Amino acid sequence: MATHVDIYTDGACSGNPGPGGYGVILSASGTEKELSGGEAATTNNRMELTAAIVGLSALKRPCEVTLYSDSKYLVDAIQKGWAKSWKSRGWRRSGNEPALNPDLWQQLLDLLEIHQVTFVWVKGHAGHPQNERCDQLATGEIQKLRQNGNC
Repeated sequence: MATHVDIYTDGACSGNPGPGGYGVILSASGTEKELSGGEAATTNNRMELTAAIVGLSALKRPCEVTLYSDSKYLVDAIQKGWAKSWKSRGWRRSGNEPALNPDLWQQLLDLLEIHQVTFVWVKGHAGHPQNERCDQLATGEIQKLRQNGNC
């Protein structure tokens, strides 16, 4: 039986584009691990995707995962099959518009081949403890970038 892991994620951006950060909490068997990082010039959606990728990439073997995110962009694109459709059309959305962030979507789709992942949308800034903590981690990374003069 595969290990079950809860992954909580959030991305943040100051300006869009602008400096951004992500926060991740991995929780399994009563143990939690926090991960975070940032980029000097990015978008909120890229940080949301990066958080999910970082969380899933941290797993050392195939797992059953419940991934919680406040990003409708992320959750809907997976649950409604949009990301797979964009890929099948050469990273084109309906109407032949280019899909945004194909590099990150490809990484995420590859990880979804390894892990059994259920995506759950949570309302952001609504008191969900892990979502609030992930937001603190993400915004903390933006502050670090600013303090270090990287943006």
